[in-house]
Amino acid sequence: MGFRLMIVDDSSSMRSIVKRTVEMSGFDVEQFFEADNGKTALEILDNEWVDVILSDLNMPVMDGEAFLAALKENPMFSEIPVVVVTTEGRNEKLQQLRNLGAAAFVKKPFKPEVIRDTLVRALGLDSLDGLGEDDGDDMDF
Repeated sequence: MGFRLMIVDDSSSMRSIVKRTVEMSGFDVEQFFEADNGKTALEILDNEWVDVILSDLNMPVMDGEAFLAALKENPMFSEIPVVVVTTEGRNEKLQQLRNLGAAAFVKKPFKPEVIRDTLVRALGLDSLDGLGEDDGDDMDF
């Protein structure tokens, strides 16, 4: 079973890195969607369903915090797990993001297996069975 995953980041190179990292991790993705800010992501979500979102915080137009708040307010989107990919490490900020609906965090730089394991937890899966082989053990992004 493949998952539908959205990557939200204003940097096209970071979106490519995250996409490649997810692919290398062995996580089974049926389809990727990409957005350069929260507003564009919401527009995509009006027409497409996704199973999980990986989002940056610092973006123009609509940043990650505003995006999380908009998702939480909309019953159609409020149950989609959002993994925040960030350099942020302050506990009070991370708690604020959790209160807005962030399911999990991945700290930059990251390894493919960290992305995979975080996605598995965010989706509430029991294990990694059937998600593919991890061939990116030695790579940091």
